[in-house]
Amino acid sequence: MPIDIQSFEEGDEADLRAGGRTNAEEVLAFLASSPDQAYTPSEIHDGTTVARGSLGVVLSRLEDRGLVRHRGDYWAIGDVEALDVTLSSMATARAATERLGAEDPDEWGPGVDDGDESE
Repeated sequence: MPIDIQSFEEGDEADLRAGGRTNAEEVLAFLASSPDQAYTPSEIHDGTTVARGSLGVVLSRLEDRGLVRHRGDYWAIGDVEALDVTLSSMATARAATERLGAEDPDEWGPGVDDGDESE
């Protein structure tokens, strides 16, 4: 669904996600809606708002975490228990971010490692 250019330029980044969900959440929700089915990447793309060029990376990362399974040209939902934990964690993190705002590593103070080795 297109958005107006003012929303694109001035909108909150969370608002620029379809339904506020990440690509991973979109794919997981789609696959979890039919746990007895497996889909090709093209079918997953057609059933979600995930860009075709992003889908391969998203699926690979989800597979690395055991959240989806891959066999031949098809993908299916993975370990349902791990999926429940992951989706719950994502929802909690999103709710905290909406309530408290995004983290700013510059505000963490001295001596806190933000994982950025470039400094």
